[in-house]
Amino acid sequence: MKAEGSVILVGPMGSGKSTIGRLLAARLHLPFADSDAIILENTGVSINTIFEIEGEAGFRLRESRVIADLAAQETAMVLATGGGAVLSAANRQHLRGMGRVVYLDVSVEEQLKRLRQDRSRPLLQVADLEQRLRSLAESRNPIYRETAHWRIKTDGLRADQVLRRILRFHRQAP
Repeated sequence: MKAEGSVILVGPMGSGKSTIGRLLAARLHLPFADSDAIILENTGVSINTIFEIEGEAGFRLRESRVIADLAAQETAMVLATGGGAVLSAANRQHLRGMGRVVYLDVSVEEQLKRLRQDRSRPLLQVADLEQRLRSLAESRNPIYRETAHWRIKTDGLRADQVLRRILRFHRQAP
């Protein structure tokens, strides 16, 4: 693991990882990477298409390769991960080895507000969106907590408020 000094954002869909990640990278003068965007760039197709052709397992394999590649880089960065990136033990090890992991924690109620009209996320193409989000939260939230060095509840916070909290944690880190 070489990309030490990075800040890695984990959390569920709609928690603000990509938005906060871009702001944080600009503030810290670090490059920004989004693992989902890299997969899109590498394949030239949408995540929905990958899920249709290869299933979730195929997507997760691609995601793991991207995370391993990023962890091997010499340069620190701000990384926004996909919501399911923490499902792999190898990914969790890479992410923690890269630097400080921040869990952007968001309630299901807030996710519903943010994601209700989103048709780009394959895991959310279900009849009962609230039930799917609750199920994902139940299975993934303990893994996010286990992986992260810091947890920030983002409900009711603007992006600049979340950014300030991360920067405060970052400055206090050993």
